[in-house]
Amino acid sequence: MKDEGLEPDVVTYGIVINAYCKSKKYDEVLEIFRGAILAKNLKPSPHIYCSLIHGLDAENRLNEAIDFFEQSKISGFVPELPTYNALVGALCWSEWFKDACKNRRTKDAYRVFQEMESKLGCEPSANTYEIIVRMFCSEERVDMALQVWNQMKAKGILPSMHMFSSLINGLSRDNKLDEACAYFQEMLDSGVRPPGPLLGNLKQALLEAGKKELALSFGLKLDKIRKTRLVIE
Repeated sequence: MKDEGLEPDVVTYGIVINAYCKSKKYDEVLEIFRGAILAKNLKPSPHIYCSLIHGLDAENRLNEAIDFFEQSKISGFVPELPTYNALVGALCWSEWFKDACKNRRTKDAYRVFQEMESKLGCEPSANTYEIIVRMFCSEERVDMALQVWNQMKAKGILPSMHMFSSLINGLSRDNKLDEACAYFQEMLDSGVRPPGPLLGNLKQALLEAGKKELALSFGLKLDKIRKTRLVIE
């Protein structure tokens, strides 16, 4: 391209950066960003920032991902939903098992989640809510997971199978079996088929709590759903 006297524009660099990120060539990506885009006073696009955040997150380079998120805001662009999801996911799961940063990252992730709508008017998607609910359930903060869940339901966003599973398992671990059963029933009523491990975990918790009849009842309900054939007229 340069041999023909043509200079790459931001769109071209965005395509190259995305391709390099997919190939996990992150050092080369940063060289392009700093040595080509910034050196030529080009303004990076939201797509470029999103690719960088996703890629650096995958490489466990979380601090650099956060830095690019802040740069995207300073640049004057309102961060798009994929960019927010990339950062929220990075904060929730990158280096999550390292105790030194776990609590701090949880707070950072929730702060970004709150800022999405309150400060920049970016409506969280179902995927965003799922990330946050799973994070709080894994942190044994089911109270916060329920708060986010209710916020999501108030906006008319339907929970996915994975969200139901995270919440029900979290409630079961907290020995809040009445609530776990209520959400399991809601899951069935919503037409979402529970995965086998979820029912197994719930049944085991109910049996240990002396609620054998309820455990059998859920098993029978799920068997009935599995045997129900879809009829298309």
